[in-house]
Amino acid sequence: MFQGASAINLDAKGRMSIPAKHRDALSIQCEGRLTLTRHPDGCVMLFPRPVWEQHRQQISSWPMQARAWQRIFLGYATDVEMDTAGRILISPELRAAVGLDKEVMMMGMGSHFEIWDAAKMAEKEALAMEAGTPDVLANFSF
Repeated sequence: MFQGASAINLDAKGRMSIPAKHRDALSIQCEGRLTLTRHPDGCVMLFPRPVWEQHRQQISSWPMQARAWQRIFLGYATDVEMDTAGRILISPELRAAVGLDKEVMMMGMGSHFEIWDAAKMAEKEALAMEAGTPDVLANFSF
């Protein structure tokens, strides 16, 4: 179960260091084999390869009416492996598609991670706070 936020800088080649707190778990869970793809909300999703393979099978079986969504999820999917320094390369096409520049946030989302442009994520969070709590969370409390 992945959780927590990490502020990370992409290097000039588009490489990102996986935070140490997640690196060991990913090495054990999937031997550092990961898959990146585009999320329509404007971020990159990072999956351990076995988790992605389950999603890929499901997405591949969608009907023709969902072809555009298949292109978003499958068309941008890229298999990567952590290097010996714990870094991954985010392709230029994927970085351009979601607007990743230098400063990014990596958010643990349970079974996977989201990688956001830091400024874009701050804007989305501010808009969510302004909009207030959605009805679906009306009975939720800590």
